[in-house]
Amino acid sequence: MESVLVPIFCGCVLPIAIVLIISLKKKNSDDKRAEILIKAIESGNDFDADKLAEALGKPRHTPLEVLNSRLLRGCLYTLVGLALVIVYLVWPEYSANALTSLILLSAVSTAVGISYLIVYFVTRGQVHEGNKS
Repeated sequence: MESVLVPIFCGCVLPIAIVLIISLKKKNSDDKRAEILIKAIESGNDFDADKLAEALGKPRHTPLEVLNSRLLRGCLYTLVGLALVIVYLVWPEYSANALTSLILLSAVSTAVGISYLIVYFVTRGQVHEGNKS
């Protein structure tokens, strides 16, 4: 019975719970922003509602911040992948299943890291061109 419940909870209940928590958090955040705007409007003071709404909005990242986060993620994923390859090469006494899993995880991590680095180098010129004008 226990061997059936664990996959059901991991495959069905856990993803649904994560989506529910994230959506409730977003709804709560939107409700609080709306409540602040309503209180400001009801107070009757002269203010610019558009600027207040903009200030209460989600913080936007600058293109340079996005570029730096891509570089960071690319380096991290690539280094984790390379570290797993080193672990594979240094400790060959693991079982065949563990080694296969290790190499698969290493390949995925390295591929994700290289893709982030490719996107970083491709978009780097566009961000710097945008800052000049």
